[in-house]
Amino acid sequence: MEMDIWTLPTATLKLFLASGDPKRLRTAELSNWTGKAVAAPRVDFDAVLKREESASTGIYFLTGVNAETGDSAVYIGEAECIRDRVKSHLGKDFWNHIVFFVTKDENLTKAHVKYLEGRFIDIGREIQRAEVMNSVGSGARLPESDREDMEVFLEKMLQVLPVIGVDAFVDVGSRETRTDENLLLTCSIKGLTATGSLTPGGFVVFAGSEAVLAERGSAANYPSVLVQRNKLIADKVLIPTDSAYQFAKDVEFSSPSAAATVIHGGSANGLLAWVNAAGVSLKKLEDT
Repeated sequence: MEMDIWTLPTATLKLFLASGDPKRLRTAELSNWTGKAVAAPRVDFDAVLKREESASTGIYFLTGVNAETGDSAVYIGEAECIRDRVKSHLGKDFWNHIVFFVTKDENLTKAHVKYLEGRFIDIGREIQRAEVMNSVGSGARLPESDREDMEVFLEKMLQVLPVIGVDAFVDVGSRETRTDENLLLTCSIKGLTATGSLTPGGFVVFAGSEAVLAERGSAANYPSVLVQRNKLIADKVLIPTDSAYQFAKDVEFSSPSAAATVIHGGSANGLLAWVNAAGVSLKKLEDT
């Protein structure tokens, strides 16, 4: 049975900075877990290959930006020898960061990592926070006991990945927020309504929310408004209806104002535009 990946337990994480620089090669380990992560920017690729851990069986993530779309991108892979496999990806220029996971007791098998690869491909495509660059899915069938062990391993990986710079598998809006009226906020304009909530990364607008069809004249004074709206429209995230655009999926913005501005089609103060069920603005909520 697959675990609920959206609710993770508390944990203690140990980070080791190999050169003292938090942006360069580093390792991460959770207490009471056999897994170990190694993360580094592409510029440290040679140092990654020299690591003893890179000769082990594991799963790896290459992250960066798709130059054609400007969207965050991730490639998920597995290998019996990380070192040998990742060399073949030097021809891909989208990625600028690598992370791989192995076990300190070397108990990961080829079937285990193929299962994990398939699960992460599915999760990444479900969340749609980053473009999954894998052309096809993967995965492997495992005995029930092994499958449950790998679901626990996956849960631990999900806790470590954001800390070492990989946000591709972080849900943009928690299920708790969607159902808790105390956390839910709305933004209304011209009879249209959008719903959303604060997130650690900014502000998420939930699927089904509405935005105005036409930008305000003043929007021309805020080019970023048009750029962001037009990209969402081009990506078919904002779908036109007779009276409004509708969000086809959850979208995370950098701030409440960035979200409100796209919804309003022009400059908007998100601290005033977003209110709770009682009509209290986000500004007042944060002041209390």
